[in-house]
Amino acid sequence: MEANSTSATRPARTPQAQLLGLVGFAAATVAAAALGGVAAGSSGEDYQQLRRPSWAPPSWLFGPVWTALYVLIAVAGWLVWRALGWRGARRELTLYAAQLVLNAAWTPLFFLARRYGLAFAEIVALDVVLLATVVTFWRRHRLAGALLVPYLCWALFATALNLAIWRLNR
Repeated sequence: MEANSTSATRPARTPQAQLLGLVGFAAATVAAAALGGVAAGSSGEDYQQLRRPSWAPPSWLFGPVWTALYVLIAVAGWLVWRALGWRGARRELTLYAAQLVLNAAWTPLFFLARRYGLAFAEIVALDVVLLATVVTFWRRHRLAGALLVPYLCWALFATALNLAIWRLNR
């Protein structure tokens, strides 16, 4: 049964508290995005100089895709928190926080440090934690889990791209 299908499992929250919760999830997501944006933005020309597979998307596509994904990520976390609270979703929100940290850590490894092999290992860890997040969210709040599926798909694509770039630029 979905957590939000019964009022008995939903923590009582005022509309103001719900809005503040959404702002908090948005702020955490923006912080992860900002770190990635700073790291990626300062090395755009370096990325253009890399040998990339023919199926690599154009650089301009990453910004709009990540913007949409970050909105979904923030809303998914907020939905789980809203439905279950911090105590009721301790495992789910711990995984959520871990995937945000791993998400933020990948970009500096790849773009600033140019450690493509280490970035690949890190993004595989992100994939594992993100899959666990999707599964736990899905079990507790289907919409929240579904909102993370595009992110998981993009992360898996990014993993393949990272691997290809690492192999092409050794």
